Amino acid sequence: MSTVTVTINRLGAQGHGIANGENGPVYVPYALPGETLAIARNGDHGTVMSTSNPSPDRVTPPCRHFGPDSDACGGCSLQHLADVPYHAFKRNLVVEALKSKGLTPEVGELVIAHAGERRRVVFSARKTEKELLLGFNRAETNHIVSIVECPIASPGIVARLEAIRAVGKALATGSETFRIAVLETLAGLDLAAEGLKPLDDKQRRTVTETVLALKSIARVSVNGEIVIELQKPLVDFGGVKVSPPPGAFTQATKPAEDAMAELVLSHIGKAKRVIDLFAGSGTFSLRLARIAKVHAVEGDEKSVRALDVAGRNTQGLKPVSVEKRDLYRRPMMVSELKNYDAVVFDPPRAGAEVQMKELARSTVKTVVAVSCNPLTLARDLRILVDAGYQIKAVTPIDQFLWSPHVEAVALLQK
Repeated sequence: MSTVTVTINRLGAQGHGIANGENGPVYVPYALPGETLAIARNGDHGTVMSTSNPSPDRVTPPCRHFGPDSDACGGCSLQHLADVPYHAFKRNLVVEALKSKGLTPEVGELVIAHAGERRRVVFSARKTEKELLLGFNRAETNHIVSIVECPIASPGIVARLEAIRAVGKALATGSETFRIAVLETLAGLDLAAEGLKPLDDKQRRTVTETVLALKSIARVSVNGEIVIELQKPLVDFGGVKVSPPPGAFTQATKPAEDAMAELVLSHIGKAKRVIDLFAGSGTFSLRLARIAKVHAVEGDEKSVRALDVAGRNTQGLKPVSVEKRDLYRRPMMVSELKNYDAVVFDPPRAGAEVQMKELARSTVKTVVAVSCNPLTLARDLRILVDAGYQIKAVTPIDQFLWSPHVEAVALLQK
Protein backbone atom coordinates (compact mmCIF):
# COMPACT_ATOMS: atom_id res chain seq x y z
CA MET A 1 0.00 0.00 0.00
CA SER A 2 1.29 3.48 -0.89
CA THR A 3 0.11 7.07 -0.49
CA VAL A 4 -0.24 8.95 -3.78
CA THR A 5 -1.97 12.06 -5.10
CA VAL A 6 -4.48 11.58 -7.92
CA THR A 7 -7.05 13.61 -9.83
CA ILE A 8 -10.46 12.05 -10.45
CA ASN A 9 -11.43 12.08 -14.13
CA ARG A 10 -14.86 10.46 -14.14
CA LEU A 11 -17.35 8.29 -12.29
CA GLY A 12 -17.32 4.56 -12.93
CA ALA A 13 -20.36 2.34 -13.34
CA GLN A 14 -20.32 1.52 -9.61
CA GLY A 15 -20.30 5.20 -8.63
CA HIS A 16 -16.61 5.23 -7.70
CA GLY A 17 -14.33 8.03 -8.80
CA ILE A 18 -11.76 6.90 -11.38
CA ALA A 19 -8.25 8.32 -11.69
CA ASN A 20 -5.76 7.47 -14.41
CA GLY A 21 -2.84 5.72 -12.74
CA GLU A 22 0.51 4.72 -14.21
CA ASN A 23 -0.61 1.10 -14.49
CA GLY A 24 -4.26 1.68 -15.33
CA PRO A 25 -7.36 3.11 -13.68
CA VAL A 26 -7.58 3.54 -9.91
CA TYR A 27 -11.04 3.30 -8.33
CA VAL A 28 -11.70 5.61 -5.39
CA PRO A 29 -15.05 5.34 -3.52
CA TYR A 30 -16.65 8.61 -2.35
CA ALA A 31 -14.57 10.68 -4.80
CA LEU A 32 -15.97 12.96 -7.51
CA PRO A 33 -14.70 14.14 -10.91
CA GLY A 34 -12.32 17.09 -10.74
CA GLU A 35 -11.17 16.42 -7.20
CA THR A 36 -7.47 16.10 -6.36
CA LEU A 37 -6.99 13.60 -3.55
CA ALA A 38 -4.35 12.02 -1.41
CA ILE A 39 -5.23 8.33 -1.36
CA ALA A 40 -3.91 5.15 0.18
CA ARG A 41 -3.51 3.01 -2.90
CA ASN A 42 -3.76 -0.76 -2.83
CA GLY A 43 -3.55 -2.12 -6.35
CA ASP A 44 -6.31 -0.52 -8.41
CA HIS A 45 -8.24 0.58 -5.31
CA GLY A 46 -7.80 3.83 -3.41
CA THR A 47 -9.02 5.05 -0.02
CA VAL A 48 -9.43 8.81 0.43
CA MET A 49 -7.01 10.32 2.93
CA SER A 50 -7.61 14.02 2.18
CA THR A 51 -9.14 16.27 -0.48
CA SER A 52 -7.50 19.51 -1.59
CA ASN A 53 -10.25 20.82 -3.87
CA PRO A 54 -13.78 19.44 -3.26
CA SER A 55 -15.98 19.28 -6.34
CA PRO A 56 -18.75 21.91 -6.64
CA ASP A 57 -21.04 18.91 -7.16
CA ARG A 58 -20.23 17.57 -3.69
CA VAL A 59 -23.08 17.88 -1.17
CA THR A 60 -23.53 16.94 2.47
CA PRO A 61 -24.85 13.36 2.72
CA PRO A 62 -28.26 13.17 4.41
CA CYS A 63 -27.44 10.02 6.42
CA ARG A 64 -25.05 9.67 9.36
CA HIS A 65 -24.19 6.14 8.23
CA PHE A 66 -22.81 7.19 4.82
CA GLY A 67 -19.18 7.80 3.96
CA PRO A 68 -15.64 6.39 4.02
CA ASP A 69 -15.49 6.01 7.81
CA SER A 70 -14.96 2.58 9.30
CA ASP A 71 -18.43 2.60 10.88
CA ALA A 72 -20.26 3.64 7.68
CA CYS A 73 -22.61 1.22 5.94
CA GLY A 74 -22.30 0.27 2.28
CA GLY A 75 -25.96 0.55 1.40
CA CYS A 76 -25.50 3.75 -0.63
CA SER A 77 -22.61 4.93 -2.78
CA LEU A 78 -23.67 8.35 -4.11
CA GLN A 79 -25.23 10.42 -1.34
CA HIS A 80 -22.38 12.94 -1.72
CA LEU A 81 -23.29 13.82 -5.34
CA ALA A 82 -25.66 16.70 -6.18
CA ASP A 83 -28.98 15.88 -7.84
CA VAL A 84 -28.33 17.14 -11.39
CA PRO A 85 -25.06 15.26 -11.99
CA TYR A 86 -26.46 12.26 -10.10
CA HIS A 87 -29.48 12.07 -12.43
CA ALA A 88 -27.19 12.45 -15.46
CA PHE A 89 -25.00 9.62 -14.13
CA LYS A 90 -27.99 7.30 -13.78
CA ARG A 91 -29.32 8.05 -17.27
CA ASN A 92 -25.84 7.64 -18.74
CA LEU A 93 -25.57 4.11 -17.35
CA VAL A 94 -28.34 3.12 -19.75
CA VAL A 95 -26.94 5.17 -22.65
CA GLU A 96 -23.47 3.64 -22.32
CA ALA A 97 -24.75 0.09 -21.89
CA LEU A 98 -26.76 0.35 -25.10
CA LYS A 99 -23.84 1.99 -26.90
CA SER A 100 -21.60 -0.93 -25.91
CA LYS A 101 -23.79 -3.11 -28.12
CA GLY A 102 -23.90 -0.61 -30.98
CA LEU A 103 -27.37 0.67 -30.04
CA THR A 104 -27.95 4.43 -30.09
CA PRO A 105 -31.69 5.02 -29.56
CA GLU A 106 -32.95 8.21 -27.97
CA VAL A 107 -32.95 7.63 -24.21
CA GLY A 108 -35.56 9.61 -22.30
CA GLU A 109 -35.10 11.63 -19.17
CA LEU A 110 -34.64 9.74 -15.91
CA VAL A 111 -37.73 9.11 -13.80
CA ILE A 112 -36.26 10.26 -10.51
CA ALA A 113 -36.45 8.66 -7.07
CA HIS A 114 -36.95 10.39 -3.74
CA ALA A 115 -35.94 9.66 -0.18
CA GLY A 116 -38.28 7.54 1.93
CA GLU A 117 -39.80 5.57 -0.95
CA ARG A 118 -38.29 2.12 -0.39
CA ARG A 119 -40.98 -0.30 0.79
CA ARG A 120 -38.67 -3.31 0.44
CA VAL A 121 -35.31 -3.42 2.23
CA VAL A 122 -33.00 -6.38 2.92
CA PHE A 123 -31.09 -6.08 6.20
CA SER A 124 -28.14 -8.11 7.41
CA ALA A 125 -28.44 -9.29 11.00
CA ARG A 126 -26.29 -11.01 13.61
CA LYS A 127 -26.78 -11.64 17.31
CA THR A 128 -23.99 -10.60 19.66
CA GLU A 129 -23.66 -10.92 23.44
CA LYS A 130 -25.08 -7.41 23.86
CA GLU A 131 -27.56 -6.89 21.03
CA LEU A 132 -28.81 -7.81 17.59
CA LEU A 133 -26.87 -6.02 14.88
CA LEU A 134 -29.32 -4.96 12.18
CA GLY A 135 -28.26 -2.93 9.19
CA PHE A 136 -26.13 -3.17 6.07
CA ASN A 137 -22.66 -4.52 5.37
CA ARG A 138 -19.84 -2.04 5.11
CA ALA A 139 -18.79 -1.89 1.44
CA GLU A 140 -16.83 -4.96 0.32
CA THR A 141 -16.82 -6.52 3.81
CA ASN A 142 -18.94 -8.81 5.98
CA HIS A 143 -18.95 -6.25 8.80
CA ILE A 144 -22.52 -5.25 9.69
CA VAL A 145 -23.08 -1.58 10.46
CA SER A 146 -26.08 -1.42 12.78
CA ILE A 147 -28.27 1.50 11.74
CA VAL A 148 -30.59 3.89 13.54
CA GLU A 149 -31.82 5.69 10.43
CA CYS A 150 -32.11 5.06 6.70
CA PRO A 151 -33.22 7.89 4.41
CA ILE A 152 -33.99 5.60 1.48
CA ALA A 153 -36.41 3.40 3.47
CA SER A 154 -40.04 4.29 4.02
CA PRO A 155 -40.94 6.06 7.27
CA GLY A 156 -43.04 3.00 8.15
CA ILE A 157 -39.95 0.76 8.09
CA VAL A 158 -37.64 3.24 9.85
CA ALA A 159 -40.17 3.77 12.64
CA ARG A 160 -40.23 0.01 13.24
CA LEU A 161 -36.51 -0.72 13.28
CA GLU A 162 -36.68 -1.69 16.95
CA ALA A 163 -39.60 -4.00 16.24
CA ILE A 164 -37.63 -5.65 13.43
CA ARG A 165 -34.66 -6.00 15.80
CA ALA A 166 -36.90 -7.64 18.40
CA VAL A 167 -38.12 -10.23 15.88
CA GLY A 168 -34.57 -10.78 14.61
CA LYS A 169 -33.35 -11.39 18.15
CA ALA A 170 -36.11 -13.95 18.69
CA LEU A 171 -35.15 -15.69 15.44
CA ALA A 172 -31.39 -15.82 16.01
CA THR A 173 -29.99 -18.99 17.57
CA GLY A 174 -26.28 -18.27 17.50
CA SER A 175 -23.88 -15.72 16.09
CA GLU A 176 -24.41 -16.61 12.43
CA THR A 177 -25.20 -13.79 10.01
CA PHE A 178 -28.60 -13.94 8.36
CA ARG A 179 -30.81 -11.69 6.25
CA ILE A 180 -34.20 -10.17 6.94
CA ALA A 181 -36.13 -8.95 3.91
CA VAL A 182 -38.67 -6.36 5.05
CA LEU A 183 -41.66 -5.51 2.87
CA GLU A 184 -44.06 -2.79 3.92
CA THR A 185 -47.55 -3.91 2.92
CA LEU A 186 -51.09 -2.64 3.38
CA ALA A 187 -51.49 -5.06 6.30
CA GLY A 188 -48.21 -4.33 8.08
CA LEU A 189 -44.60 -5.43 7.74
CA ASP A 190 -43.77 -8.77 6.12
CA LEU A 191 -40.47 -10.13 7.47
CA ALA A 192 -38.76 -12.94 5.55
CA ALA A 193 -35.60 -14.30 7.19
CA GLU A 194 -33.09 -16.36 5.20
CA GLY A 195 -29.92 -18.13 6.27
CA LEU A 196 -31.15 -19.46 9.62
CA LYS A 197 -31.43 -23.02 10.85
CA PRO A 198 -35.01 -24.37 11.19
CA LEU A 199 -36.67 -23.12 14.36
CA ASP A 200 -37.48 -25.45 17.21
CA ASP A 201 -40.77 -25.28 19.12
CA LYS A 202 -39.36 -22.99 21.80
CA GLN A 203 -38.12 -20.49 19.24
CA ARG A 204 -41.43 -20.55 17.44
CA ARG A 205 -43.22 -19.69 20.67
CA THR A 206 -40.76 -16.87 21.36
CA VAL A 207 -41.22 -15.43 17.85
CA THR A 208 -44.98 -15.73 18.12
CA GLU A 209 -45.08 -13.99 21.52
CA THR A 210 -42.80 -11.23 20.21
CA VAL A 211 -44.94 -10.57 17.13
CA LEU A 212 -48.19 -10.61 19.12
CA ALA A 213 -46.76 -8.00 21.47
CA LEU A 214 -45.58 -5.71 18.66
CA LYS A 215 -48.85 -5.50 16.68
CA SER A 216 -47.12 -4.01 13.61
CA ILE A 217 -45.87 -7.19 11.96
CA ALA A 218 -48.21 -8.98 9.56
CA ARG A 219 -46.10 -12.06 8.88
CA VAL A 220 -42.78 -13.67 9.76
CA SER A 221 -41.22 -16.47 7.73
CA VAL A 222 -37.92 -18.36 7.88
CA ASN A 223 -36.40 -19.81 4.70
CA GLY A 224 -39.80 -19.52 2.99
CA GLU A 225 -41.76 -21.23 5.79
CA ILE A 226 -44.36 -19.12 7.58
CA VAL A 227 -43.80 -18.96 11.35
CA ILE A 228 -46.68 -16.62 12.15
CA GLU A 229 -49.16 -14.75 9.97
CA LEU A 230 -51.47 -12.38 11.84
CA GLN A 231 -52.76 -10.93 8.58
CA LYS A 232 -52.11 -11.75 4.94
CA PRO A 233 -49.63 -9.16 3.64
CA LEU A 234 -51.22 -7.28 0.73
CA VAL A 235 -49.73 -5.16 -2.03
CA ASP A 236 -51.70 -3.16 -4.57
CA PHE A 237 -50.97 -3.79 -8.25
CA GLY A 238 -53.01 -1.07 -9.93
CA GLY A 239 -56.11 -1.66 -7.85
CA VAL A 240 -55.69 -5.44 -7.60
CA LYS A 241 -54.80 -6.70 -4.12
CA VAL A 242 -52.18 -9.46 -4.11
CA SER A 243 -50.72 -11.44 -1.21
CA PRO A 244 -47.16 -12.28 -2.32
CA PRO A 245 -45.49 -15.41 -0.93
CA PRO A 246 -42.79 -15.02 1.74
CA GLY A 247 -39.66 -13.39 0.36
CA ALA A 248 -41.08 -13.15 -3.16
CA PHE A 249 -39.86 -10.51 -5.57
CA THR A 250 -41.64 -7.18 -5.48
CA GLN A 251 -40.51 -3.87 -6.92
CA ALA A 252 -38.58 -1.97 -4.26
CA THR A 253 -40.63 1.23 -4.47
CA LYS A 254 -44.26 1.89 -5.32
CA PRO A 255 -43.53 5.09 -7.34
CA ALA A 256 -41.04 3.26 -9.58
CA GLU A 257 -43.43 0.34 -10.00
CA ASP A 258 -46.25 2.69 -10.97
CA ALA A 259 -44.00 4.54 -13.44
CA MET A 260 -42.92 1.27 -15.08
CA ALA A 261 -46.48 -0.02 -15.21
CA GLU A 262 -47.72 3.19 -16.80
CA LEU A 263 -45.08 2.85 -19.52
CA VAL A 264 -45.85 -0.84 -20.08
CA LEU A 265 -49.57 -0.18 -20.49
CA SER A 266 -48.93 2.76 -22.80
CA HIS A 267 -46.46 0.82 -24.94
CA ILE A 268 -48.69 -2.20 -25.64
CA GLY A 269 -51.20 0.15 -27.25
CA LYS A 270 -54.29 -1.63 -28.53
CA ALA A 271 -52.95 -5.16 -28.20
CA LYS A 272 -55.71 -7.59 -27.26
CA ARG A 273 -53.62 -10.65 -26.40
CA VAL A 274 -50.54 -10.11 -24.25
CA ILE A 275 -48.04 -12.55 -22.79
CA ASP A 276 -46.15 -11.44 -19.67
CA LEU A 277 -42.88 -13.31 -19.21
CA PHE A 278 -41.14 -13.50 -15.81
CA ALA A 279 -44.46 -12.27 -14.42
CA GLY A 280 -43.72 -12.64 -10.70
CA SER A 281 -46.86 -12.21 -8.61
CA GLY A 282 -48.53 -10.09 -11.28
CA THR A 283 -46.93 -6.64 -11.13
CA PHE A 284 -47.76 -6.01 -14.78
CA SER A 285 -50.08 -8.92 -15.64
CA LEU A 286 -52.89 -7.81 -13.37
CA ARG A 287 -52.72 -4.23 -14.59
CA LEU A 288 -52.62 -5.37 -18.21
CA ALA A 289 -55.73 -7.46 -17.59
CA ARG A 290 -57.74 -4.25 -17.32
CA ILE A 291 -57.34 -3.78 -21.08
CA ALA A 292 -56.23 -7.09 -22.60
CA LYS A 293 -56.38 -10.85 -22.29
CA VAL A 294 -53.17 -11.91 -20.50
CA HIS A 295 -51.12 -15.07 -20.22
CA ALA A 296 -48.66 -14.80 -17.30
CA VAL A 297 -45.58 -17.04 -17.23
CA GLU A 298 -43.40 -17.34 -14.12
CA GLY A 299 -40.97 -19.93 -12.75
CA ASP A 300 -41.81 -19.61 -9.05
CA GLU A 301 -44.81 -21.76 -8.18
CA LYS A 302 -45.91 -19.75 -5.13
CA SER A 303 -45.82 -16.50 -7.08
CA VAL A 304 -47.88 -18.07 -9.85
CA ARG A 305 -50.43 -19.17 -7.28
CA ALA A 306 -50.63 -15.68 -5.74
CA LEU A 307 -51.13 -14.13 -9.17
CA ASP A 308 -53.81 -16.65 -10.06
CA VAL A 309 -55.75 -16.14 -6.81
CA ALA A 310 -55.68 -12.37 -7.20
CA GLY A 311 -56.82 -12.57 -10.81
CA ARG A 312 -59.69 -14.90 -10.02
CA ASN A 313 -60.90 -12.79 -7.10
CA THR A 314 -60.87 -9.38 -8.76
CA GLN A 315 -63.83 -8.15 -10.74
CA GLY A 316 -63.45 -6.16 -13.93
CA LEU A 317 -60.42 -8.01 -15.31
CA LYS A 318 -60.19 -9.69 -18.68
CA PRO A 319 -59.14 -13.35 -18.60
CA VAL A 320 -55.77 -14.02 -16.94
CA SER A 321 -54.23 -17.44 -17.52
CA VAL A 322 -51.09 -18.52 -15.66
CA GLU A 323 -48.28 -20.96 -16.36
CA LYS A 324 -45.44 -22.12 -14.13
CA ARG A 325 -42.45 -22.41 -16.40
CA ASP A 326 -38.69 -21.96 -16.10
CA LEU A 327 -38.05 -19.68 -19.05
CA TYR A 328 -34.30 -20.22 -18.81
CA ARG A 329 -34.71 -23.95 -19.38
CA ARG A 330 -37.90 -23.88 -21.45
CA PRO A 331 -38.38 -20.54 -23.22
CA MET A 332 -41.66 -19.82 -24.97
CA MET A 333 -41.20 -21.11 -28.49
CA VAL A 334 -41.99 -19.36 -31.77
CA SER A 335 -45.03 -21.60 -32.25
CA GLU A 336 -46.41 -20.51 -28.87
CA LEU A 337 -45.69 -16.81 -29.29
CA LYS A 338 -47.63 -16.53 -32.54
CA ASN A 339 -50.88 -16.25 -30.56
CA TYR A 340 -49.98 -12.88 -29.03
CA ASP A 341 -50.03 -9.28 -30.19
CA ALA A 342 -47.53 -8.08 -27.59
CA VAL A 343 -44.85 -9.49 -25.28
CA VAL A 344 -43.85 -7.97 -21.96
CA PHE A 345 -40.79 -9.35 -20.19
CA ASP A 346 -39.15 -8.39 -16.88
CA PRO A 347 -36.37 -10.89 -16.14
CA PRO A 348 -33.89 -11.06 -13.24
CA ARG A 349 -30.52 -9.31 -13.57
CA ALA A 350 -29.21 -12.11 -15.80
CA GLY A 351 -31.60 -11.00 -18.53
CA ALA A 352 -33.40 -13.28 -20.96
CA GLU A 353 -30.96 -14.25 -23.70
CA VAL A 354 -32.37 -17.70 -24.44
CA GLN A 355 -35.93 -16.35 -24.57
CA MET A 356 -34.85 -13.46 -26.80
CA LYS A 357 -33.51 -15.86 -29.41
CA GLU A 358 -36.97 -17.42 -29.71
CA LEU A 359 -38.75 -14.08 -29.60
CA ALA A 360 -36.46 -12.76 -32.34
CA ARG A 361 -37.80 -15.42 -34.71
CA SER A 362 -41.44 -14.66 -33.90
CA THR A 363 -44.01 -12.48 -35.63
CA VAL A 364 -44.98 -10.58 -32.47
CA LYS A 365 -45.30 -6.92 -33.45
CA THR A 366 -44.76 -5.23 -30.06
CA VAL A 367 -42.24 -6.03 -27.35
CA VAL A 368 -41.91 -4.19 -24.04
CA ALA A 369 -38.72 -4.87 -22.10
CA VAL A 370 -38.38 -4.06 -18.40
CA SER A 371 -34.91 -4.45 -16.92
CA CYS A 372 -32.92 -3.82 -13.75
CA ASN A 373 -29.59 -4.37 -15.52
CA PRO A 374 -28.67 -2.09 -18.46
CA LEU A 375 -25.90 -4.45 -19.61
CA THR A 376 -28.09 -7.51 -20.04
CA LEU A 377 -30.88 -5.32 -21.42
CA ALA A 378 -28.50 -4.08 -24.12
CA ARG A 379 -27.49 -7.65 -24.98
CA ASP A 380 -31.13 -8.76 -25.20
CA LEU A 381 -32.20 -5.76 -27.30
CA ARG A 382 -29.28 -6.34 -29.68
CA ILE A 383 -30.69 -9.80 -30.41
CA LEU A 384 -34.10 -8.33 -31.22
CA VAL A 385 -32.72 -5.46 -33.31
CA ASP A 386 -30.64 -7.89 -35.37
CA ALA A 387 -33.89 -9.75 -36.10
CA GLY A 388 -35.65 -6.65 -37.45
CA TYR A 389 -37.12 -4.99 -34.36
CA GLN A 390 -36.71 -1.24 -33.95
CA ILE A 391 -36.23 0.46 -30.59
CA LYS A 392 -38.92 3.13 -30.36
CA ALA A 393 -38.42 4.33 -26.79
CA VAL A 394 -36.14 3.81 -23.77
CA THR A 395 -36.94 5.29 -20.35
CA PRO A 396 -34.52 5.00 -17.43
CA ILE A 397 -36.09 4.80 -13.97
CA ASP A 398 -34.29 5.38 -10.68
CA GLN A 399 -35.65 2.92 -8.16
CA PHE A 400 -32.54 2.40 -6.03
CA LEU A 401 -31.72 5.89 -4.82
CA TRP A 402 -28.03 6.81 -4.36
CA SER A 403 -26.89 3.46 -5.76
CA PRO A 404 -25.34 2.51 -9.13
CA HIS A 405 -28.45 0.50 -10.08
CA VAL A 406 -31.00 1.76 -12.58
CA GLU A 407 -34.12 0.30 -14.21
CA ALA A 408 -35.24 0.83 -17.79
CA VAL A 409 -38.35 0.24 -19.88
CA ALA A 410 -37.94 -0.13 -23.65
CA LEU A 411 -40.46 -0.38 -26.48
CA LEU A 412 -39.61 -2.34 -29.62
CA GLN A 413 -41.72 -2.89 -32.71
CA LYS A 414 -41.39 -4.96 -35.86
